[in-house]
Amino acid sequence: MPPTNVRVRSAELSDLDDLVALEEHSFTSDRLSRAQFRRHLDSDSAKVLVASTGPHRFLGTAVVFFRKRSGVARLYSIATHHATRGQGVGSALLDAVEQLARRRRCRALRLEVRADNTGAVRLYERLGYRRLCALAKYYEDGADGWRYEKPLD
Repeated sequence: MPPTNVRVRSAELSDLDDLVALEEHSFTSDRLSRAQFRRHLDSDSAKVLVASTGPHRFLGTAVVFFRKRSGVARLYSIATHHATRGQGVGSALLDAVEQLARRRRCRALRLEVRADNTGAVRLYERLGYRRLCALAKYYEDGADGWRYEKPLD
């Protein structure tokens, strides 16, 4: 059954176990560690968002980075539970990231995605992201990637 009323909020320290568990189930390499999540939760240059339908219904997460004096935000990671893929959770997270980047006066949002992640590529292209370049052997396991960007004006 598709999730209803997906709510996106800032992650809190109490979400740490869920963040790490989702990361471990979503990625086989290039994972964020518990320590990295902890550091990002307290950072001014990063924001960790959580998608849920209630206090105990953790659906996904997104991590976005902001650099001082840069008009480009970077979506570093996005992950959704397998059972909710294709049901709007990723779109809700991306919308929240874009809104956050606009509030921080960013002119664009950039991201990298594995070339073999066809579901994510379709989502990004459907939401207006343009492919900028190929990234040969970009990932830890040697997989190729693509860099995408979306203007936020």
